[in-house]
Amino acid sequence: MDKNIVIVLAGGVGSRTGLDRPKQFVEVLGRPILAYTCDIFQKNQEIDAIEIVCHRDWIDYCKNMVKENNISKVKWIVEGGETFQYSVMNGIKHLEMMVNGGEISLNDNIYIQYGGAPFTSQKIVSAVIEMTKEKGSAVTATPCYQLLGSRDSDDTSQRFVDRDKYIQIACPQGFRFEYLLDIYQRAEDKGIVDKTEPHTTSLMYALGDTVNYAYGDQTNIKITTKEDIKLFEGYALMEKLSDKGELRCQQRN
Repeated sequence: MDKNIVIVLAGGVGSRTGLDRPKQFVEVLGRPILAYTCDIFQKNQEIDAIEIVCHRDWIDYCKNMVKENNISKVKWIVEGGETFQYSVMNGIKHLEMMVNGGEISLNDNIYIQYGGAPFTSQKIVSAVIEMTKEKGSAVTATPCYQLLGSRDSDDTSQRFVDRDKYIQIACPQGFRFEYLLDIYQRAEDKGIVDKTEPHTTSLMYALGDTVNYAYGDQTNIKITTKEDIKLFEGYALMEKLSDKGELRCQQRN
């Protein structure tokens, strides 16, 4: 049976948060955000293994995090690259070596998740897994619910943009492993890895490939700013109270 393997990207520096550490390692209720992100896939019965691609300065921290939080599906921790694309490439090249060793197959499905995206629901994960199995690749996406306009300068907009013609793409993004390797090989051959906006789907668009999108919703936020971290703190506290039954008791009262 084909495996489902998640690459969790934790190689970024998170400069836009303005904090003293990458956002994925910021602690919320005593646990790093990265641990919450890994928990999503630890709890999903369809996921077989997790590979963390980590910033070189945080590899030891990451190893301790995995042990302390009992994230048993983490099988490999790989050093990240200088950019998003090179971190993905490091991750898939390491997995390719596992193919040669017989541990995984080119028919297995690989899912890319950002380490700073701990809001992803099980419904979203399952929808991406189902479509990846069916079509060979999938992303989660939501319609654009807010009004959209052009950005013509730092503080002016002159054109209305039809929001119904656009989607907002998030993670996880799923790929048959053979296809994922092919995307990056073609991108390297064309010399566009360094010239393309840093996401795997951006390479797909640049290469003329079709992006299949599955269910998504507005709760699937990627942490980018300090405000996002505060939002997740509230979410994590709500989940903690709900697990203990305290939230339900408070609602009844």
